[in-house]
Formats: sequence, structure tokens, C-alpha cells
Amino acid sequence: QVQLVESGGGLVQAGGSLRLSCTPSRSIFSIYAMGWSRQAPGKQRELVAAITSGGSTNYADSVKGRFTISRDDAKNTVYLQMNSLKPEDTAVYYCNAKLTITHYDWGQGTQVTVSS
Repeated sequence: QVQLVESGGGLVQAGGSLRLSCTPSRSIFSIYAMGWSRQAPGKQRELVAAITSGGSTNYADSVKGRFTISRDDAKNTVYLQMNSLKPEDTAVYYCNAKLTITHYDWGQGTQVTVSS
């Protein structure tokens, strides 16, 4: 298992930006993929973005062109840069680590609120 420490959520106006950070308790290179998911009230959790240990990325259609997932190997940290935020981006954002095809570990979540 891996523990994940998240930070960076908060309140921002529509059109603004936020950056989320996630640091795992072991080397990023030992983790198959890391990503961010979100869950809004009354909705299912959805994958927002992911990055593999090889650096490949993928995004939900709803955030393409606005969000960027990246990692800093020296800091062993994964980031989610969120630009042009919309009220519909409001959710609890969870960092996740995909250790195997079927095993994910999750962070505690950080609230992102976008006001109109």
C-alpha cells in the first residue's frame, strides 16, 4: 500500500486557477500510474486525469485543454494544474495510486469550490 498526501484545494472564482499536489509515501517510479479523480455531491466519482510511470497522460473530456497533470520526480510529487475553472468543476478531488490493474490507493480528498 501507499499513503498519499494531498494539498492545494480551496475556493476560487470561475475562470481562476488552482494547483493540487499529491505526494506518495514511496517512489513514484514504483507506482504504475497516479491520477486524480473527483466526486461532486450526488454524483459518481470520475477520473479526471492520470499519468503513468512512463509519463503517458490521459484526461476526461470535460477537462481537456484546461487541466494538466504532471510530476516532479525530484520532489516525488504529482500535480494537477487546473485553469479556466468552472462552477461544474466543484467537487472533492482525490489523488489515487494505481499499484496493479485492480488495486488503487486513495488520498483523503481535497475540496475544490468554484464560485460563479
